[in-house]
Amino acid sequence: MAQTSVNFRIDEELKRNMEEVCGKMGMNLTTAITIFFTKVTQERRIPFEITAEPDPFYSESNIRYLEKKMEDYKAGRLKLAEHDLIEE
Repeated sequence: MAQTSVNFRIDEELKRNMEEVCGKMGMNLTTAITIFFTKVTQERRIPFEITAEPDPFYSESNIRYLEKKMEDYKAGRLKLAEHDLIEE
């Protein structure tokens, strides 16, 4: 199998920590990255879950609040007032 080099930038401390963990598992960083690439290629997915905290704007409670405000607006029960713009 032909070999090729891949260059990328990564945080120095993260690299050191990863090398240390890989060493404890009896492999080097190249082997770990090769395993990752192989797994992604075979499964056609990232082999672990990547998540972020959901946007609070779309939380159930906020959606209910906005729906209630829209209902009040359509029924003429919502008092609207002009205000100055807030600059950050």
